[in-house]
Amino acid sequence: MQNEVITKTEAGTTHSTLSFPLGQLFLTQGVIDALEDAGQMPQEFINRHARLERGELCDEDYRENLFSVDKPLRIFSAFKTARAVRIWVITEADRSSTTLLLPSEY
Repeated sequence: MQNEVITKTEAGTTHSTLSFPLGQLFLTQGVIDALEDAGQMPQEFINRHARLERGELCDEDYRENLFSVDKPLRIFSAFKTARAVRIWVITEADRSSTTLLLPSEY
């Protein structure tokens, strides 16, 4: 199980401790296609999710994530690719898995 997020930038590599376990990672075919089209890697969105970045969430959903992080509740993130395709990232309440999917695949 992962317990660290690795972020690579021009300035170097940063290691951060996760706020919650991600469990097994899954990607739907829609996300695979969208990321390939945008020239992006899934790790970018997994890292943002694990850092509890706000992304495309409304205030209420963002506050719900902050509330849920240390409770048996799901964590939900929404981001856009470089081609403006919306991606959802969902970590299950039991922290057994995290899935990247398109909203149409929910």
